[in-house]
Amino acid sequence: MVLRVKGVAGVQGLAGRELGPTTWREITQDQVNLFAEATGDHQWIHVDRRRAAASPLGGTIAHGHLTLSLLPSFLSEMVEVEGMAVKVNYGLNRVRFPTPVPVGGRVRARARVDRVDPIPGGTEVEISVTVEVEGREKPACVAQSLGRYYVEGIRGGSA
Repeated sequence: MVLRVKGVAGVQGLAGRELGPTTWREITQDQVNLFAEATGDHQWIHVDRRRAAASPLGGTIAHGHLTLSLLPSFLSEMVEVEGMAVKVNYGLNRVRFPTPVPVGGRVRARARVDRVDPIPGGTEVEISVTVEVEGREKPACVAQSLGRYYVEGIRGGSA
C-alpha cells in the first residue's frame, strides 16, 4: 500500500518511518537480457542459460545493478509525495549485493527513512532500502538512496 504525504511537512514527517513491503516481482530472463543489452554487460552468468545451469548457482542470475535499478519503482510503490514540483535522484551512499537473484526468483523491497534534511528550495531524504529474495535468508541488495524534493523545481547548480 502506498503511503501518501503532502508537501515539505509531509516529507519531514517520514523521518524514522518504516515503509513497505512492496509486492513481489518476478525477475525474468527477458529483463536480464534487456539489461545486458542496455549496459553492455553480457557476462555468461546472466545471459548463457546452458553454461549458468552447470555453475554452482544452477542457472542465470540478475545483474546486481539490475536489482539496484528497481529501487525507484519500489520506492514509488511505498511512498507518494504530493505538492512538490519535482523529485530527483541525488545518488546513493552504501550499496551491497549480499546474495544473487536467480532468474525466475521474486523480489520485493522494504525501506526505512533514515533522515530528512532541509536544503535550499526543498528537502533531502535518505532512505535505507532492502531488496529481499523470496525464500532466501540474505537480501539481494541493501542501499542507502538519496532523493531531493523541490518545492518550485530545480535551479542551475542546486541539484
